[in-house]
Amino acid sequence: MRRASVLSALLFFLAAAPQLLLAETVTASDTREFRIDYENDQFLLDGEPFRYVSGSLHYFRVPRAYWRDRLRKYRAAGLNAVSTYVEWSQHEPFSGDYVFSGELDVTAFIEQAQQEGLLVILRPGPYICAERDMGGLPPWMITHHPNIKLRTSDQNYQSYVSRWFNKLMPLIQPYLYGNGGPVIMVQVENEYGSFGACDRNHTAWLRDLLLSYVGDDAVLFTTDGAGVGYLKCGAIDGVYSTVDFGTGANVSKAFAAMRTYSPRGPLVNSEFYPGWLTHWGEPLQTVSTRSAARDLDHVLAMNASVNIYLLHGGTNFGFLSGANYATKYQPQLTSYDYDAPLNEAGDPTEKYFALREVIGQYLPLPNMTLPEPAEKGDYGQVQLSPVASLLDPVILAAFSSENVTRQHPLTFEQLGHRYGFVLYQTRVPARAPDPAVLDLAEFSDRAYVFVNKELRGVLSRVDQITVLPLLVQEGDILQILVENQGRINYGSRLKDIKGLLSPNVTLGGHVLTDWMMTTLPFHTVAPVSELAGYEGHVTPPAFYVGHFVLPEGNSTLDTFLDTSGWTKGVAFVNDHNLGRYWPRLGPQVTLYVPATFLRPYPRSNTLVLLELEAPATNSSVALVAQPVLNGTVA
Repeated sequence: MRRASVLSALLFFLAAAPQLLLAETVTASDTREFRIDYENDQFLLDGEPFRYVSGSLHYFRVPRAYWRDRLRKYRAAGLNAVSTYVEWSQHEPFSGDYVFSGELDVTAFIEQAQQEGLLVILRPGPYICAERDMGGLPPWMITHHPNIKLRTSDQNYQSYVSRWFNKLMPLIQPYLYGNGGPVIMVQVENEYGSFGACDRNHTAWLRDLLLSYVGDDAVLFTTDGAGVGYLKCGAIDGVYSTVDFGTGANVSKAFAAMRTYSPRGPLVNSEFYPGWLTHWGEPLQTVSTRSAARDLDHVLAMNASVNIYLLHGGTNFGFLSGANYATKYQPQLTSYDYDAPLNEAGDPTEKYFALREVIGQYLPLPNMTLPEPAEKGDYGQVQLSPVASLLDPVILAAFSSENVTRQHPLTFEQLGHRYGFVLYQTRVPARAPDPAVLDLAEFSDRAYVFVNKELRGVLSRVDQITVLPLLVQEGDILQILVENQGRINYGSRLKDIKGLLSPNVTLGGHVLTDWMMTTLPFHTVAPVSELAGYEGHVTPPAFYVGHFVLPEGNSTLDTFLDTSGWTKGVAFVNDHNLGRYWPRLGPQVTLYVPATFLRPYPRSNTLVLLELEAPATNSSVALVAQPVLNGTVA
């Protein structure tokens, strides 16, 4: 009797305060259950009515050392759950090669969430959007199968998805709620109704694949835009249909659309947007605190569960930011600040406390110290010196182990190249007109055109500029450096091929042949440090290197790299790729530099810029304490 009484008391405690579930104190049992009560339009957690207020947090956008800090701030805001995508392309960077360590240790992230009293909503895709390159799908699929039909019942696509989930889901199974873990919900696909394929055989297949791992130990769900047109193709038989909508939406109308496909069960907004994303060349997108708080209150007043997308965004380090295509191609910023309640550096904003106040009207707020903005490093100027031009053969050889020669140019995907740049080279044939018009026909995304290593112009997919008049002579070396600015992550254009896309690149109407191609992924810029003292003529695109030591006696702090005065390029600190900078276009001017990327006093830190167009007049940058994400837009 005593054992039964203790067990009953424990179950009551867990149902009343699910945020306190800890991995080390909870074991799997038949009484542990998360399910939908259709009769009463609610979730049940261990038999008790329950609703979640969650926030999205992408572990792959945040240094691992900061996961616990961010999760603790989620809990302090009153959230009882955290939602995360799983980015397939990073976990399987090459076909059959898997990474689950460091910032990609998804199970460690789930464990930390549980330890911080948060349930978990897992969104494994395989497509995730998330404003990431190709929506998180791995580009190597296109290399192996150029005609692959993504997100459909194409046999090649499904075989890769099956192999991926057969690797991922066994790792996730122990963390499902029914098995003692914190994962209460698992999403099937993502906003499929916005894709256009409407392949119900595929979504049913995907449902069955996930169900074979999840069973009754968590709830399967879908999410789509809050319109019947989206739900028509996004809803899956046997999977709970939810919607997403942001500030300014008609909440009642949005949930009415959900009710057409989920007539009974809890109301759920799987992505409530208190901020929004920004593209290069457009003003910083913001959402007012007042509007975000008002509409969140409206959602919660309808007894809905909600996931805030995003409470904290993080950063698109490296080359992993994606792009949109509405009327034209639009690459996205390196920063994923998103005007979120916790800013890019994880500091609380006015919006954070406003949303916390709203949440506190519906859920008990934990007795926790409220977060405060952390001190940032104002480390001053760093002088940079030009080290080497990228087009110098010695430099190219240091960054690429192999050149590929073909009659016609190959795309990034045909070259098995994922991110970064490809240099295309050929010679000008006889009798070129004066001037001769270079016509790339079709390319992605930005092309720097050189004649004998001298920059002659820039072609742009964004601005739909594909031709350039040139003054050339027979035998001149024509070089075209093509940058992948991010594959499209939303809609029907996911198969976004990069590089020179047409075999018929012409100069003065003559098709150019005999191309040599050099892939430049820049996984590391260590070779630059090894070129100290290298004597060559330095003109952009070029590497600029500086060294700095942090102040003595101070703790190492987060800081921001101010790229004012520079034009466009990529920045690296201690071989960490901070991402693309483009202050000439705007609006982002600074790049976030986590303290975890820096070396404490008295060790020296190395800063490398790959400047593509023109350096700052004083060849220096600054490490500042305040970010600038709303700079002037050209």
